[in-house]
Amino acid sequence: MPPSVVPMVVTHDLDRLARFYRELTGAQESSRIPEEGPTFYLGLRIGGSELGIVADASVEAGPPGRVLLSLEVDDVDACLARVPELGGTASGPANDMPWGQRVAHVRDPDGNAVNLTSTS
Repeated sequence: MPPSVVPMVVTHDLDRLARFYRELTGAQESSRIPEEGPTFYLGLRIGGSELGIVADASVEAGPPGRVLLSLEVDDVDACLARVPELGGTASGPANDMPWGQRVAHVRDPDGNAVNLTSTS
């Protein structure tokens, strides 16, 4: 099997963060550890990638660090409109970039920086 990278977001509220990514992107649950009882790790399949969400009650939401998640979506504007109802925030409208992408800068419910992108 070739090497791969799975970004993982650590959160104090796994259910809330999983709902945000699931409903925003149509992500499907790909794994859950443990299978029974309180979940420690939840894998979400988004297209051909996996995003891991790890539960840690001691982690507080706050300003993002140096990691930016970039999510390729079918319709940036439609997803951007859903961000507030899913507990996230948007810093402004989507923009068309000179390299051919439409991009919106948002934060998930924990404050992590996320770019919603689509190729025009």
